[in-house]
Amino acid sequence: MYFQHSADIWRDFPTLVPGVLLVDGVSPEAPVRDRVAALYESADARLAAGAEGEMPEIQAWRRTFSKMGLKPTQYRCASESLLRRYRKERSLPEIHPLIDLCNAVSLAFAVPIAVFDLAKVTEHLEVRYARGTESYLTFSGETEIAPEGEVVFADAADQAHARRWTNRQSGLSSIQPGTGSALIVTEALHDTAPADVERLLETLTRELSALWTVESKPAVLSAAAPRFEF
Repeated sequence: MYFQHSADIWRDFPTLVPGVLLVDGVSPEAPVRDRVAALYESADARLAAGAEGEMPEIQAWRRTFSKMGLKPTQYRCASESLLRRYRKERSLPEIHPLIDLCNAVSLAFAVPIAVFDLAKVTEHLEVRYARGTESYLTFSGETEIAPEGEVVFADAADQAHARRWTNRQSGLSSIQPGTGSALIVTEALHDTAPADVERLLETLTRELSALWTVESKPAVLSAAAPRFEF
């Protein structure tokens, strides 16, 4: 299996910095509350300095969404949506230890993190422009077809595992109690993204390793080396 961004994505978004990591032995009973609480403190410090819309990480994604023809205040990247909810409610719902941990890291760094159940992905996962044939399963069980030109995470079976580039993840490959292995993808586009994604991956690897088996070294991808094989 492999993960990559298409050449078209690299051409149109040359400042993109993706990071990837593979984790195995995932279980729904892992104790993450203390780890999550510490990461929330980092998010609190950032929000104390200004709202999420003022953060360079979020501003870069807003520019990207505008370039894709999406209204950035109507369609928000995953990290902005999390920060917005956390700022209002001062907490996030507990979903699954892996998701809770990744959400907390996303809050702390203001960078989107997507997590995919590998058992539901066919052959590969590629971030690319939709052809208008990709099937997307909503969390309510409905099937949608991603419109041509939308940025999707697609596999070899023409399944869209996320729509609108981290805005909406599919119910098909979402983390469930029976999930065993997961692919974690983080993406940033702001000026200090190379250093920030490295730090994010270091933090994520440290936290994950304390709970499960990290099956791969964290990798930062580039247009020259776009593929992560596992």
